[in-house]
Order: sequence, then C-alpha cells, then structure tokens
Amino acid sequence: MEKRKLGLSGPEVSVIGLGCMNMSHGYGNNVEQKDMIKLIHYALDHGVTMFDTAEMYGPFTNEELLGDAFKDKQGQAIIATKFGFDYDPKTNDILGLSSHPDHIRKSVEGSLRRLKTDRIDLLYQHRVDPNVPMEDVAGTVKELINEGKVGYFGLSAADEDSIRKAHAVHPVTVLQSEYSLWSRDIEKAIFPTLKELGIGFVAYGPLGHGLLTGKIDATTKFAVNDIRNRFPQFSEESRKKNQSVFSLFSEFAATKEITPAQLALAWIINKHSEFVPIPGTTKLARLEENIDAAQVILSQEEISQIEQIVQVNN
Repeated sequence: MEKRKLGLSGPEVSVIGLGCMNMSHGYGNNVEQKDMIKLIHYALDHGVTMFDTAEMYGPFTNEELLGDAFKDKQGQAIIATKFGFDYDPKTNDILGLSSHPDHIRKSVEGSLRRLKTDRIDLLYQHRVDPNVPMEDVAGTVKELINEGKVGYFGLSAADEDSIRKAHAVHPVTVLQSEYSLWSRDIEKAIFPTLKELGIGFVAYGPLGHGLLTGKIDATTKFAVNDIRNRFPQFSEESRKKNQSVFSLFSEFAATKEITPAQLALAWIINKHSEFVPIPGTTKLARLEENIDAAQVILSQEEISQIEQIVQVNN
C-alpha cells in the first residue's frame, strides 16, 4: 500500500489507516476481542500501518485490545492514542476534560501499560481543555518526548489558535479532525494553517460515520447505545431529506465500478496528496473494501463532480 509522511517531520504510514474506536466503543457493536485481534492482524498483513485508539474508547478497553494485538508485533506499525479526559475511579465514567500536566503524565503511564509498550508512537490531545494553557500541554508532551516515552505530538479537533500555541512550544506533527465529503467545515478555517506550519492531517469519520457507505437510509435502526443517535444528520427526517444524495452518490460510484465507501475514501486521498483517512470497522469485508480504496484513481473532473453531487443536495 502507498505510504504517506505525516507532516514535515512525522513518520511514514499507510495511505489508509484503521480507526479502532468502534471495536470497543461508540456504535453499539457487540464483538469478540479475539475476532478484533484477527481483524487488526489482517489489516497489518495487508499494508495498513497506522492504527488509532484512545484511552477514552471503552474507556481503556480499546487500548488493551491493541496492546494484546501488537504485543508480539512491536515496531511494525504506528499506534496513535489520546489523552484529555478525567474518569470516575470506580465506574470509569467520563467526568470531563482534563489536560493538566500531572494528569497527562498519569494518562501516558496508563496508556503505556495497556498498550504493552515503552513508547507511544503518536500522542494526541483528544480535545482542547479551556482550563489549561495550551503551552502547558505542549510543554508536558515535549518533556515526554525528550524522555523517550512519546514519539510524536498531535492534536485532535483543535482550533487554529490552539494549534499555533502548541506548535510554538513543540512541533505538532499531525492534526486529527472529522473530515469527509459530508463534513468539510475545516477546509477554510484549518487547512491553510496546517500547510503553513507543515502539519499533517488524519481524517476521522471519512465515511460520514456511515452515511457515505450506501448502507444507511431512512429505515435504518441504530442500537440504543450507538452514539449516532445523538447526531442530527442521523435523524430519520434528515436521512429522508438526503436520500437523493445517497442515491446519486451510489450511482456515481457504480460508474467507477467501486462502492460508495471506496468513492468517499478515494475522494480524500486523491484530493489531498498528504492526508490519511482512518475509517473504522469491525467487519472483514468492510476492511477489505476500505483497503482496496487505496487503489482508486480519481481525476480532478471526477473530484469536482462528486463534490457537486454532495454540495448541491446537502
């Protein structure tokens, strides 16, 4: 699989990564850990070298999953995890944001233990903490990098001001934010800053959390604990309203003899030659589908046509 460098100073990773959140958290999936380890190993064996997790996923159980999956495969992939939340010590319920320096260090020690490693390849601040100066956050991660406990520093869903403040203390290797044909708000607000500072970009939710897969329509029912129940674009009314978008998008994919999901991923990797999407899945067939999207070539005209379909109807 094609490799891409994350920013000016980051590591090389596969052009498509694997988001592991929904193996433990978020979409209401009921899966076996042994099956998810097999899925992770399949991805690794087929060229995927970037895997994304966070202490919040579970919480904690997703990091444990990756720790078990990579315990005999150290150094074969870039494992990214995240800090930034505080938890109830009895229930593990999320109490709120916390990026205080001492809490960052505590989180990193926990992540190192769960991931069964002595170095976190890429460490993100999961969300900007308004109660902690970004300079303190970046300074703490810089210390952890100097101590050899962290390889690279990343931010997740950060605004321009936070990115600049962090980068002034220690180079930010990569920003991870939601980005897809369905969610393009950050193009004008953030992408110019990333280009200016030489920061890479990782796209989570590149399939619109499933909207761009051709598998969701107005009749789709979600599990009670599926986080998409809280997203306005997944209301039954919204899905009915946008059914024409899904249909036209699927028809365009069919003209390329690919799936809608592959078209959505190909749009990102063809439009942006340095970006890396990290679609998540718990199913082997979907993983194979996503991996094959790395081979899809789109012309500039096709990219414009795809954007017209979604923009006009959305």
